[in-house]
Amino acid sequence: MSTLATLPDSELARLHEQFAPCNVELAGGAVVGVRDTVAGSLRDPVLVCLHGIGSGSASWLDCALAIAPHARLIAWDAPGYGESTPLPQARPTARDHARRLGALLQALAIDDYVLVGHSLGALTAAAHAADPAGHPPPKRLVLLSPARGYGAPEAAAQRERVRTQRLAALDALGIEGMARERAGNLLSAHADARARAWVHWNMARLHEGGYRQAVELLCGTDLTAFAPSPMPVQVACGALDAVTPPEACAEVAQAFGVELSLLPDAGHACYVEQPQAAARLLREALAAASH
Repeated sequence: MSTLATLPDSELARLHEQFAPCNVELAGGAVVGVRDTVAGSLRDPVLVCLHGIGSGSASWLDCALAIAPHARLIAWDAPGYGESTPLPQARPTARDHARRLGALLQALAIDDYVLVGHSLGALTAAAHAADPAGHPPPKRLVLLSPARGYGAPEAAAQRERVRTQRLAALDALGIEGMARERAGNLLSAHADARARAWVHWNMARLHEGGYRQAVELLCGTDLTAFAPSPMPVQVACGALDAVTPPEACAEVAQAFGVELSLLPDAGHACYVEQPQAAARLLREALAAASH
């Protein structure tokens, strides 16, 4: 592991002491890695947070700590990420990911929750909200810098180009090389050194198999296919997002019939770069879901 993918001992201590990982075993033997604040008022809806394609549960640390005095926040590692068992399908769909999420919520006995999906995580979040497969649906859906995906029929050429480019980059650079070259794209010029270190650290810990499955999720799904949503939706992104720029996120918001909210001075990894602003938005979502 290169020195670029390391974090100060103080940062790792914060992570392990205040947002430690644990594995949840599901019916059938699959495992999902989660981090859980287990704090705040347990009478309020729980925030369940899903990360993007180049990240993991640890990325929610600072946002979780800002939320912790008010409510509980749980972040998962998607299938094939962290300690989470990959999905059995070679090309899993958003529905496949959503079923794994539903099984996790059932195992944790979480019925009262607000579901938050960042970037690729928005695809799983929207799929679960559209069809929770017998599990209670979320009280509210929050899509942060949502990836629309390339699953629409008219996106066939772009879909194959994106799949080819992403997998070729993985083969040529490996996980660490991709982190070294791409982590900076997730942040704005306003990001401080700590945010940059965290984004790189998270990306450098991806697993090749999980990333390949996530590429298939991205290429095989159209987020707007899950619109309109059966529950209230919020859509937000960093005002300086260069990956899912505001104009693209505005199209997603329009599909769900809502206005786009912007987080100032934030790039794509908005909740890492501006955790206090993201936490305020999520507290507002919790308050709205509680009424």
